[in-house]
Amino acid sequence: MKTNTILLASRPQGEPTEAQFTFETRELPALKSGEVLLKTRYVSVDPYMRGRMSSAKSYVAPFEVGEPIVGGVVAEVVESQADQLLVGSIVVGSLPWQEHSVAPAKSLQQVPADQAPISYYLGLLGMTGLTAYFGLLDICEPKEGETVVVSGAAGAVGMVVGQLAKIKGARVIGTAGTDEKVAYLKELGFDEAINYKTADVPAALAAAAPNGVDCYFDNVGGPITDAVYDLLNKHARIAICGQISMYNATEVPMGPRPESKLLKTSTKLQGFIVSDYLSRWPEGVKQLGEWYGQGKLQFEETVTDGFDQIPAAFLGLFQGDNTGKAVVKVA
Repeated sequence: MKTNTILLASRPQGEPTEAQFTFETRELPALKSGEVLLKTRYVSVDPYMRGRMSSAKSYVAPFEVGEPIVGGVVAEVVESQADQLLVGSIVVGSLPWQEHSVAPAKSLQQVPADQAPISYYLGLLGMTGLTAYFGLLDICEPKEGETVVVSGAAGAVGMVVGQLAKIKGARVIGTAGTDEKVAYLKELGFDEAINYKTADVPAALAAAAPNGVDCYFDNVGGPITDAVYDLLNKHARIAICGQISMYNATEVPMGPRPESKLLKTSTKLQGFIVSDYLSRWPEGVKQLGEWYGQGKLQFEETVTDGFDQIPAAFLGLFQGDNTGKAVVKVA
């Protein structure tokens, strides 16, 4: 059986373009015992994948030039040589950008098709939701009445972070890049939301957080983060989740040196990768699922239709095209 696949054509210098991707038809291997044939239903596009397009050492191996790009996928089992996965099962896993794939059943997680839209297992009930859950609750540990700032708050991780902080009784401030996204954050229950493209961010943050900042969930880095550091309270906590403002930089921009501010406020600063919490993922999925079922969590997706639109959906992440989780519906 042949399948269409998307390969990494070349490594980007700066911001990636369509030139980094190429389409190819490849022959799939025959099924072996313990394997399944999968039909791709949804593909996840995520900012962290930009790092894997580079050859630089990181927390996960880079993509190979000339080989399929790999990421989060929701798929349906269409043929099975594995007792634990029947035809028709819905699974999630790290799979190539292909219309069909062959994978060992043990590398996949079966998910219920009736708890939530199946694409949510790439978002709220998947990696991005778990990133929000563990980063906020384990590192930031917000307490009732504290002030939490979330950058990139209208993204897939940020919107969940803000809602979790509200569940914990915190005052929540989010930053986003359009007035529409700001309005959406207010709908989600954020106490304040700031359009960083039109506002004087340091002044707007200071006005929104007159009592200072206790927790900061950092998705973007750069000038927004610099402004938050000026407002840190004693024993503040910062979770570094992403630095999307600098992912495409060809040189690291020099910014303010925050060390003295962190020292004087006894601030905890911790970077993390969601896979650090792999053994606790079932706990996170269970709790997020319960809150979703109780109506305490809302989730937004930007869904693009068509396998051939995957590269464009990925590139759109760096233009702020998405609200919430960006996914591509393949079938």
